[in-house]
Amino acid sequence: MIYVNLIGHDIKYEVYQLIKVFYFHEEIIFIEDLDDYKEGILIINRLDDFNGEIKSSTRIYEENNLIYEGSIDNIEKIKVEKSHIKKKIRIGIKQNIYEGLNSLSRIKAPWGILTGIRPVKIVHSLLDEGIGDEEILNILVKEYKLFHQKANLILNIGKEQRKYLYPLDDNRFSLYVSIPFCPTRCLYCSFPSLSIGKYGDFVDIYVDKLVYEIDRIGELMKNKTISTVYIGGGTPSAISSKDLEKIIHSIYNNFDRKDIEEITVEAGRPDTINVEMLRMLKRNDIDRISINPQTMNDSTLKLIGRQHSSQDIINTYYEARNIGFHVINMDLIIGLPSEGIKQVRTTLDSIEDLNPENLTVHTLSVKKGSKFIGTMNQYRIENQNIIEEMLNETKVFAEKMDLNPYYLYRQKQIVGNFENIGYSKKGKECIYNIKMMEEKETVIGAGMGAVSKIFFPKEDRIERVPNVKSLKEYLNRVDEMIERKSYILSVNSQ
Repeated sequence: MIYVNLIGHDIKYEVYQLIKVFYFHEEIIFIEDLDDYKEGILIINRLDDFNGEIKSSTRIYEENNLIYEGSIDNIEKIKVEKSHIKKKIRIGIKQNIYEGLNSLSRIKAPWGILTGIRPVKIVHSLLDEGIGDEEILNILVKEYKLFHQKANLILNIGKEQRKYLYPLDDNRFSLYVSIPFCPTRCLYCSFPSLSIGKYGDFVDIYVDKLVYEIDRIGELMKNKTISTVYIGGGTPSAISSKDLEKIIHSIYNNFDRKDIEEITVEAGRPDTINVEMLRMLKRNDIDRISINPQTMNDSTLKLIGRQHSSQDIINTYYEARNIGFHVINMDLIIGLPSEGIKQVRTTLDSIEDLNPENLTVHTLSVKKGSKFIGTMNQYRIENQNIIEEMLNETKVFAEKMDLNPYYLYRQKQIVGNFENIGYSKKGKECIYNIKMMEEKETVIGAGMGAVSKIFFPKEDRIERVPNVKSLKEYLNRVDEMIERKSYILSVNSQ
């Protein structure tokens, strides 16, 4: 049990997320009165302002014994991007608590005090201010407490992404289309996906409503310039090729294909892909698909709820190549139940001959919406050091295959406090992934659970406009979903 007492501020959320990095499995309770402290660890953080000189002080107790005491002085002098005082205060408090936890815990925090999803955004903000590479690295390591390897990684990724993001253009947008059906729900999945076996009778009406929403989006965005399209889910290829083709045609009916720089379809699971589906996608000028093994170990595939084998993945991959797909992404998950270094090496050896253009390496994230979170104690999950070794195996493999990191994000409850990295061969980067992750361009979402992100470049902020996550609600309220987008877009144009 971890008790936390904050004095002089109420920055609970970020403090909670930082403590969770070091004490992943512990319950964290914020208390106002120290008499409520019962047992375990007590963290007391105090913020003081002495005529403009701001100080954060932290004391940590275990079973009423003081085990750490430290402070951060002159928080107002912290140098970070867009250095307003509220941001400096948050960073100073987190630095102070981090120093204490880092000195006491056996857990490493390679991302320092960063608990957000998009660490590369910090690099873009610093580059926008004209700050040089050496000073950026200094800020990342000194102020944000990143390990040098992570600081260099996100600096290099950020610089690589710039050509796809700049100059910023508030008339440019990407389109995300959600197809929420899957053949089965994987153990780790937290997305609002629907079993095609249970909800198959709703596919036709869903497709009709989705096409209707895309048509209305076409009207809303008629004076804007489309850049990329991403059809995800769920598993888009879980529906029939006829239905998927109808959706693709609706996109082309509203947006000229020659204006679309890149269009991706997540074919995803090989148990949903056949020659007819692949030929339909190729016929409709889809230039990028995903075939996602997650692992090439058959016992793990069965454990996580996949209804296909590793050989099915290989067969599907070669079918896609023979039909003419020249950019194929493959997703892997590191830290799956009962997998260690041996199993990761088996996976990497199996996909080496396939030689995909993109490789996305996810670290397992234990999310509330997944089946996994309630059954974790039934499975063996490796410790932080082993997870790190497994990720290093993928890094070495990527270098060997001429795959370079081009986008990165983190997730809450991610195993080992690590990250997800997208690797790509030169010039084969998924442009949508970059735009979506760095939030420097409007993304319009269509379909159940899709989230639109309207970009306001002058303020460098986005406004989220989520569609409902319930199938029934989406089918009944699609006009409302369109009206929400219309309202925020009209505000953006003023």
